[in-house]
Amino acid sequence: MEIKEEKVVAVILVGGPTKGTRFRPLSFNTPEPLFPLAGQPMVYHPISACKRIPNLVQVFLVGFYEEREFALYVSSVSNELRVPVRYLKEDKPHGSAGSLYYFRDKIMEESPSHIFLLNFDVCCNFPLPNMLEAHKMHGGIGTLLVIKVSAESANQFGELVADPITNELLHYTEKPETFVSDLINCGVYVFTPKIFSVIQEVFLLREDRADLRDVSSYESPQLAIRSLPSDFVRLDQDILSPLAGKKQLYTYETMDFWEQIKTPGMSVKCSALYLAQFRFTSPHLLVSGDGKRNATVVGDVYIHPSAKVHPTAKIGPNVSISANVRVAAGVRLMNCIVLDDVEIKENAVVMHAIVGWKSSLGRWSRVQADGDYNSKLGITILGESVTVEEEVVVINCIVLPNKMLNVSVQEEIIL
Repeated sequence: MEIKEEKVVAVILVGGPTKGTRFRPLSFNTPEPLFPLAGQPMVYHPISACKRIPNLVQVFLVGFYEEREFALYVSSVSNELRVPVRYLKEDKPHGSAGSLYYFRDKIMEESPSHIFLLNFDVCCNFPLPNMLEAHKMHGGIGTLLVIKVSAESANQFGELVADPITNELLHYTEKPETFVSDLINCGVYVFTPKIFSVIQEVFLLREDRADLRDVSSYESPQLAIRSLPSDFVRLDQDILSPLAGKKQLYTYETMDFWEQIKTPGMSVKCSALYLAQFRFTSPHLLVSGDGKRNATVVGDVYIHPSAKVHPTAKIGPNVSISANVRVAAGVRLMNCIVLDDVEIKENAVVMHAIVGWKSSLGRWSRVQADGDYNSKLGITILGESVTVEEEVVVINCIVLPNKMLNVSVQEEIIL
């Protein structure tokens, strides 16, 4: 009797243009999933993590961006990582579980035994093979990646209670008002195909409820649910909460790093986490230099091969420099992301900042911030094609595209 090789597929939810508002002004000209972290598009990191899953046959990106925005990237990343990647465009948002269900036929095409579901805006080391092992051991419908966080920050996420011995998910609540647990949901899951019938049951319940609407004056607690379209199903509230405590869902705790990339400021922090991880996973992406023939490099730094950096510059830690960037003599860069086609002239300084595409920084200018990644102006962001003139200092500011700064500014949003 031949043993059927198990196949695994992965689905990465990339959202759509309406979601990118928190990422302005950087999302004006690139979809947030394609914004570079550690020199690679944000969505590259989960895709390359999927490559480590045994018997992976396909990665799907699911979202409601226009296909042309992803077509080029999908083909280049498929070639580079030798993993088949496809973009599936939703006609409208269906929610995290709804979008999985919407494309169930395509996802199940190769009859996979397991389906990974990841969110593109999660930054972690994605311990997917270990999760899969744990999931098979528990024998449930799904396993969620979880992590312990500080009690103060837990309520920004889905909090959950798990059995300390069996790891069964006992209780799940999304962004609770009162403290439930310091264990939170990381937004990374593995399911068996049974998940589709669970989502289908939610659909059917919704439709029944829609038919009952006329009779249901007594049904006030469910009023909130009625406002959702019947084909919009959220994984957390509609699937995880009801299934908790039924020996169907289990947890796998990561002891490594985890962040959610909600703001441009967090992207600088997450870029640092990924650069540090490259030391183990992709050392060829990091550069080194001692200031003789190449610039002096401190800590983890990514420099695109097409960028030109003067040997007297000092770069790092936590810097990523994109394509066709020109860095002149005496420049100092640390904790920053420099996007394509930027020119940084002699002796300029950039710290805790994101410098947008085609921007230009004059001699002796400074673009910096205090580096509080959670506050709105904790890093300085220059949108596309911003010019900072010679000797101008920009501190803790957000500058919209195509602005020319000829006087120094601090703590401002420049529209």
